[in-house]
Amino acid sequence: MSAYFEFLLRMGDNTLILGHRVSEWCGHTPVIEEDIALANTALDLIGQTQMWLGLAAEVEGKGRTADDLAMLRDAWDFRNVLMVEKPNGDFGQTLMRQFLFDAFHLEMLKGLTTSSEPRVAEIAAKAVKEVLYHVERSGDTVIGLGDGTAESHERMQDALNLMWPYVGEMFASDDVDTEMLSTGIAPDLNQLRIAFDAHVGAVMADATLTIPDSTFAHKGGKSGFQHTEHLGHILTQMQWLQRAYPGASW
Repeated sequence: MSAYFEFLLRMGDNTLILGHRVSEWCGHTPVIEEDIALANTALDLIGQTQMWLGLAAEVEGKGRTADDLAMLRDAWDFRNVLMVEKPNGDFGQTLMRQFLFDAFHLEMLKGLTTSSEPRVAEIAAKAVKEVLYHVERSGDTVIGLGDGTAESHERMQDALNLMWPYVGEMFASDDVDTEMLSTGIAPDLNQLRIAFDAHVGAVMADATLTIPDSTFAHKGGKSGFQHTEHLGHILTQMQWLQRAYPGASW
């Protein structure tokens, strides 16, 4: 498997799995405005998935499509970070997960807009416009809930404590990341972490939330192993129709 193909899978799998997770809130959010906003976020992420996995399929050159990569791989073949697999939990946990990923995603996409691969730069330029909105909205919600009532503050602190250990994996560099950096395809993860920490630190300060002392670089989805049972549950829901009726089309 080429490093470039692997990188494209990572980008597409992150948005695919998080998009599916966020879509689970449809019809269940506290207020209709949030229902619509999260549904739109999920649609944006799935749309980005189509672009990343579509390019991955072209790079692979084995006749597969974006749909094949999304619907016909098993859990151990997915390359998403573990954070996006985490169950939604309460509304605070969902928004904290969303903000932390959005903050990472924005910096990654900004870096990819100057990629040496024109197709990557093109996709990133389209996606970054959506993610600018995502991170603004999720950040504002984290601030509103964190600096809200005593209960909402406590719930958001608990959500931050739960999600923060998964941040490290997003910036843990391996051979794929090293090759992507050396060829100019992707940015330096160390530089992204600096921008991420500044952004997240400012939002958490406004939200009156305390960032835990350390993060741990979970070795898991990004490298294609040690996925949690959560991914299997997601795929059971997401891939049911295609597996029940192989090759079905509308």
